[in-house]
Amino acid sequence: MPMFFPGEHAGYDSWAASEAYHAKYLLGEPDAALAFAVENSRKNGLLDIAVSAPQGKYLHLLVRALKAKRVLEIGTLGAYSTIWMARGLPADGKLKTFELNEKTAAVAKENIAHAGLADRVEVVIGPAEKSLAEMKGAEEGSYDFAFIDAFMVNNVTYMKECKRLVESGGVIIVDNIVQNGLVADEARSAALKAAGEETSYIESGRELLQYLQSDPDLEATTVPTADSRGFDGWHFVLRK
Repeated sequence: MPMFFPGEHAGYDSWAASEAYHAKYLLGEPDAALAFAVENSRKNGLLDIAVSAPQGKYLHLLVRALKAKRVLEIGTLGAYSTIWMARGLPADGKLKTFELNEKTAAVAKENIAHAGLADRVEVVIGPAEKSLAEMKGAEEGSYDFAFIDAFMVNNVTYMKECKRLVESGGVIIVDNIVQNGLVADEARSAALKAAGEETSYIESGRELLQYLQSDPDLEATTVPTADSRGFDGWHFVLRK
Protein backbone atom coordinates (compact mmCIF):
# COMPACT_ATOMS: atom_id res chain seq x y z
CA MET A 1 0.00 0.00 0.00
CA PRO A 2 1.19 3.60 -0.56
CA MET A 3 3.30 5.19 2.15
CA PHE A 4 2.90 8.88 2.94
CA PHE A 5 5.04 10.72 5.46
CA PRO A 6 3.61 13.37 7.80
CA GLY A 7 4.38 16.92 6.83
CA GLU A 8 5.41 16.08 3.29
CA HIS A 9 3.51 17.41 0.30
CA ALA A 10 4.36 16.70 -3.31
CA GLY A 11 4.05 19.87 -5.36
CA TYR A 12 4.50 20.45 -9.07
CA ASP A 13 8.33 20.47 -8.85
CA SER A 14 8.53 17.04 -7.25
CA TRP A 15 5.83 15.67 -9.59
CA ALA A 16 7.84 16.87 -12.58
CA ALA A 17 11.02 15.33 -11.17
CA SER A 18 9.22 12.04 -10.57
CA GLU A 19 7.81 12.05 -14.11
CA ALA A 20 11.28 12.64 -15.58
CA TYR A 21 12.88 9.99 -13.35
CA HIS A 22 10.46 7.25 -14.38
CA ALA A 23 10.54 8.34 -18.02
CA LYS A 24 14.32 7.91 -18.30
CA TYR A 25 13.85 4.21 -17.53
CA LEU A 26 10.64 3.49 -19.43
CA LEU A 27 10.45 5.77 -22.48
CA GLY A 28 13.77 5.01 -24.10
CA GLU A 29 15.66 7.38 -26.39
CA PRO A 30 14.01 10.62 -27.62
CA ASP A 31 11.77 9.96 -30.60
CA ALA A 32 12.44 12.07 -33.70
CA ALA A 33 8.89 11.96 -35.11
CA LEU A 34 7.30 12.89 -31.79
CA ALA A 35 9.89 15.63 -31.24
CA PHE A 36 9.05 16.98 -34.71
CA ALA A 37 5.32 16.98 -33.83
CA VAL A 38 5.98 18.94 -30.64
CA GLU A 39 8.24 21.50 -32.33
CA ASN A 40 6.08 21.89 -35.44
CA SER A 41 3.00 22.40 -33.27
CA ARG A 42 4.78 25.01 -31.17
CA LYS A 43 6.12 26.77 -34.28
CA ASN A 44 2.60 27.03 -35.66
CA GLY A 45 1.20 28.49 -32.46
CA LEU A 46 -0.73 25.48 -31.16
CA LEU A 47 -1.40 25.38 -27.43
CA ASP A 48 0.97 23.22 -25.38
CA ILE A 49 -1.81 21.06 -23.95
CA ALA A 50 -1.19 17.65 -25.53
CA VAL A 51 -0.80 14.58 -23.34
CA SER A 52 2.62 14.05 -21.77
CA ALA A 53 5.04 11.47 -23.16
CA PRO A 54 4.25 8.95 -20.36
CA GLN A 55 0.53 9.40 -21.02
CA GLY A 56 1.11 8.98 -24.75
CA LYS A 57 2.90 5.71 -24.12
CA TYR A 58 0.07 4.60 -21.84
CA LEU A 59 -2.40 5.15 -24.68
CA HIS A 60 -0.06 3.31 -27.05
CA LEU A 61 0.17 0.33 -24.71
CA LEU A 62 -3.60 0.28 -24.21
CA VAL A 63 -4.16 0.11 -27.97
CA ARG A 64 -1.72 -2.79 -28.17
CA ALA A 65 -3.05 -4.60 -25.09
CA LEU A 66 -6.62 -4.40 -26.40
CA LYS A 67 -5.42 -5.55 -29.84
CA ALA A 68 -7.42 -2.63 -31.18
CA LYS A 69 -7.76 -2.27 -34.94
CA ARG A 70 -10.15 0.71 -35.07
CA VAL A 71 -9.65 3.76 -32.86
CA LEU A 72 -11.55 7.02 -32.39
CA GLU A 73 -9.93 10.19 -31.07
CA ILE A 74 -11.91 13.31 -30.21
CA GLY A 75 -9.50 16.25 -30.13
CA THR A 76 -6.51 16.00 -32.49
CA LEU A 77 -4.57 19.20 -31.74
CA GLY A 78 -1.07 18.58 -33.20
CA ALA A 79 -1.58 14.79 -33.38
CA TYR A 80 0.90 13.98 -30.59
CA SER A 81 -1.47 11.49 -28.94
CA THR A 82 -2.65 10.42 -32.40
CA ILE A 83 0.86 9.32 -33.34
CA TRP A 84 1.31 7.39 -30.10
CA MET A 85 -1.95 5.49 -30.61
CA ALA A 86 -1.58 4.93 -34.36
CA ARG A 87 1.81 3.32 -33.74
CA GLY A 88 0.07 0.74 -31.56
CA LEU A 89 -2.22 -0.38 -34.39
CA PRO A 90 -1.54 -3.35 -36.67
CA ALA A 91 -0.60 -2.65 -40.29
CA ASP A 92 -4.27 -2.75 -41.34
CA GLY A 93 -5.50 -0.70 -38.36
CA LYS A 94 -7.25 2.65 -38.70
CA LEU A 95 -7.57 5.71 -36.46
CA LYS A 96 -10.17 8.42 -37.05
CA THR A 97 -9.47 11.69 -35.25
CA PHE A 98 -11.65 14.82 -35.01
CA GLU A 99 -10.32 18.39 -35.01
CA LEU A 100 -12.48 21.51 -34.97
CA ASN A 101 -9.98 23.99 -36.41
CA GLU A 102 -8.88 23.70 -40.05
CA LYS A 103 -5.47 25.32 -39.51
CA THR A 104 -4.77 23.07 -36.53
CA ALA A 105 -5.80 20.05 -38.59
CA ALA A 106 -3.31 21.06 -41.29
CA VAL A 107 -0.48 21.02 -38.74
CA ALA A 108 -1.69 17.67 -37.42
CA LYS A 109 -1.65 16.21 -40.93
CA GLU A 110 1.94 17.40 -41.40
CA ASN A 111 2.97 15.72 -38.16
CA ILE A 112 1.13 12.50 -39.02
CA ALA A 113 2.71 12.35 -42.47
CA HIS A 114 6.17 13.03 -41.05
CA ALA A 115 5.66 10.07 -38.69
CA GLY A 116 4.81 7.85 -41.67
CA LEU A 117 1.26 7.21 -40.51
CA ALA A 118 -0.87 8.97 -43.13
CA ASP A 119 -2.18 5.62 -44.37
CA ARG A 120 -3.53 4.71 -40.92
CA VAL A 121 -4.99 8.04 -39.80
CA GLU A 122 -7.97 10.04 -41.06
CA VAL A 123 -8.36 13.61 -39.77
CA VAL A 124 -11.98 14.81 -39.77
CA ILE A 125 -12.37 18.60 -39.64
CA GLY A 126 -15.34 20.31 -37.97
CA PRO A 127 -17.39 20.08 -34.76
CA ALA A 128 -16.81 16.57 -33.40
CA GLU A 129 -20.33 16.27 -32.00
CA LYS A 130 -21.75 16.79 -35.50
CA SER A 131 -19.24 14.51 -37.23
CA LEU A 132 -19.77 11.75 -34.68
CA ALA A 133 -23.55 11.95 -35.01
CA GLU A 134 -23.22 11.45 -38.76
CA MET A 135 -21.40 8.13 -38.28
CA LYS A 136 -24.11 5.54 -38.82
CA GLY A 137 -24.64 2.05 -40.16
CA ALA A 138 -21.56 -0.13 -40.41
CA GLU A 139 -19.51 2.20 -38.20
CA GLU A 140 -21.79 1.75 -35.20
CA GLY A 141 -20.21 -0.62 -32.71
CA SER A 142 -17.17 -1.15 -34.93
CA TYR A 143 -14.48 0.64 -32.88
CA ASP A 144 -12.36 -1.02 -30.21
CA PHE A 145 -11.04 2.05 -28.40
CA ALA A 146 -11.78 5.77 -28.06
CA PHE A 147 -9.87 8.66 -26.52
CA ILE A 148 -11.76 11.85 -25.61
CA ASP A 149 -9.54 14.92 -25.12
CA ALA A 150 -11.45 17.89 -26.48
CA PHE A 151 -13.83 20.70 -25.45
CA MET A 152 -14.81 19.49 -21.98
CA VAL A 153 -18.30 20.98 -21.88
CA ASN A 154 -19.24 18.52 -24.64
CA ASN A 155 -17.89 15.44 -22.85
CA VAL A 156 -21.31 13.92 -22.13
CA THR A 157 -22.22 14.23 -25.81
CA TYR A 158 -18.88 12.74 -26.84
CA MET A 159 -19.36 9.88 -24.39
CA LYS A 160 -22.84 9.07 -25.68
CA GLU A 161 -21.57 8.99 -29.26
CA CYS A 162 -18.54 6.88 -28.35
CA LYS A 163 -20.78 4.46 -26.48
CA ARG A 164 -22.74 4.00 -29.71
CA LEU A 165 -19.64 3.58 -31.85
CA VAL A 166 -17.46 1.43 -29.56
CA GLU A 167 -18.14 -2.28 -29.46
CA SER A 168 -19.07 -4.26 -26.34
CA GLY A 169 -15.86 -4.88 -24.41
CA GLY A 170 -14.22 -1.78 -25.87
CA VAL A 171 -12.62 0.98 -23.82
CA ILE A 172 -13.16 4.75 -23.72
CA ILE A 173 -10.63 7.06 -22.02
CA VAL A 174 -11.53 10.66 -21.08
CA ASP A 175 -8.78 13.16 -20.22
CA ASN A 176 -8.81 16.21 -17.90
CA ILE A 177 -11.54 15.09 -15.51
CA VAL A 178 -10.08 15.99 -12.08
CA GLN A 179 -9.00 19.57 -12.81
CA ASN A 180 -6.60 20.00 -9.88
CA GLY A 181 -9.29 18.70 -7.53
CA LEU A 182 -11.84 21.36 -8.48
CA VAL A 183 -14.43 18.87 -9.80
CA ALA A 184 -14.66 17.39 -6.29
CA ASP A 185 -14.38 20.74 -4.45
CA GLU A 186 -17.89 22.13 -4.91
CA ALA A 187 -17.41 24.93 -2.38
CA ARG A 188 -14.26 26.24 -4.04
CA SER A 189 -15.72 26.07 -7.56
CA ALA A 190 -18.87 27.86 -6.32
CA ALA A 191 -16.66 30.63 -4.94
CA LEU A 192 -14.85 30.89 -8.28
CA LYS A 193 -18.17 31.13 -10.11
CA ALA A 194 -19.40 33.82 -7.72
CA ALA A 195 -16.20 35.77 -8.41
CA GLY A 196 -16.98 35.70 -12.13
CA GLU A 197 -14.47 32.99 -13.05
CA GLU A 198 -15.18 30.50 -15.85
CA THR A 199 -16.29 27.21 -14.28
CA SER A 200 -18.14 25.40 -17.07
CA TYR A 201 -15.23 22.98 -17.47
CA ILE A 202 -15.59 22.04 -13.79
CA GLU A 203 -19.36 21.67 -13.94
CA SER A 204 -19.05 19.52 -17.05
CA GLY A 205 -16.83 17.15 -15.07
CA ARG A 206 -19.65 16.61 -12.58
CA GLU A 207 -22.18 16.16 -15.37
CA LEU A 208 -20.03 13.43 -16.89
CA LEU A 209 -19.71 11.67 -13.52
CA GLN A 210 -23.49 11.75 -13.11
CA TYR A 211 -24.00 10.39 -16.61
CA LEU A 212 -21.50 7.56 -16.11
CA GLN A 213 -23.19 6.63 -12.84
CA SER A 214 -26.60 6.47 -14.49
CA ASP A 215 -25.74 4.52 -17.66
CA PRO A 216 -26.04 0.74 -17.13
CA ASP A 217 -24.07 0.02 -20.32
CA LEU A 218 -20.90 1.70 -19.03
CA GLU A 219 -18.63 0.87 -16.12
CA ALA A 220 -16.01 3.42 -15.15
CA THR A 221 -13.38 4.51 -12.69
CA THR A 222 -11.21 7.60 -12.27
CA VAL A 223 -7.43 7.25 -12.54
CA PRO A 224 -5.82 10.33 -10.93
CA THR A 225 -2.59 11.72 -12.40
CA ALA A 226 0.04 14.04 -10.93
CA ASP A 227 2.86 15.33 -13.08
CA SER A 228 4.60 18.52 -14.20
CA ARG A 229 1.23 20.02 -15.21
CA GLY A 230 -0.46 19.49 -11.87
CA PHE A 231 -3.17 17.23 -10.46
CA ASP A 232 -5.65 15.80 -12.95
CA GLY A 233 -6.94 12.43 -14.07
CA TRP A 234 -8.58 10.17 -16.63
CA HIS A 235 -11.81 8.20 -16.71
CA PHE A 236 -11.34 4.58 -17.78
CA VAL A 237 -14.68 3.44 -19.16
CA LEU A 238 -15.63 -0.09 -20.20
CA ARG A 239 -18.40 -0.47 -22.78
CA LYS A 240 -20.28 -3.43 -21.31
